Amino acid sequence: MITEKFNYTQLKRASVEGKRLYTTPDGKAVPSVTTILDKTKSEEKRQALANWKKRVGNAKAQEIVTEAAGRGTRMHKYLEDYCIDSELKTPGSNPFSQQANKMAQIIIDEGMCDMDEIWGTEVPMYFPELYAGTTDAVGSFNGQPSIIDFKQTNKPKKDEWVDDYKTQLVAYALAHNEVYGTNIKQGVILMCSKDFLFQKWVIKDEEFELFTEHWLNRVQTYYSQSA
Repeated sequence: MITEKFNYTQLKRASVEGKRLYTTPDGKAVPSVTTILDKTKSEEKRQALANWKKRVGNAKAQEIVTEAAGRGTRMHKYLEDYCIDSELKTPGSNPFSQQANKMAQIIIDEGMCDMDEIWGTEVPMYFPELYAGTTDAVGSFNGQPSIIDFKQTNKPKKDEWVDDYKTQLVAYALAHNEVYGTNIKQGVILMCSKDFLFQKWVIKDEEFELFTEHWLNRVQTYYSQSA
């Protein structure tokens, strides 16, 4: 169940020339966190993605991406409803829904058991004048105020493969702190693969500070490129 500690403001979203933009309460359009991360991606990561598409073929690559996106959307919806109702809904007969439902159940059993309170789900975040986005949940995790993201994956991830996910959480924490006067310094990634393997990352202390610096550099690079 949601414990309403903050009055979260809904933000309007739009896509303009390949960029996702949010309109903040002051009327200013700012880029999403994911847009900034995408536009400042290293050449190495861009090349790795291009090589993967070349290896599997564009059609197959698109099929994999579309299937993963659909699975992720279903899983997120189950988890969003669970955050609100404290009950996991029954999936019905669709095999994709059944798979996503089982993935959600694993995240609930293996990860959300450590959540003490949920303050909001699908929470809009913005840092005035700079950026905005939506995080899956905000609340208390193992007694610490936290930004929480639920992730699906085709296969288990190595730690270095989730740097952008960690950066994303830090960005949302900084935005929450700026707008709501909090001091959130912990991010949590709860991930389940399509083969039902669970992974968890808790970003805090020195790692949180490291990714804070990393994110601020990415923001600076984005606006330098746009100038």
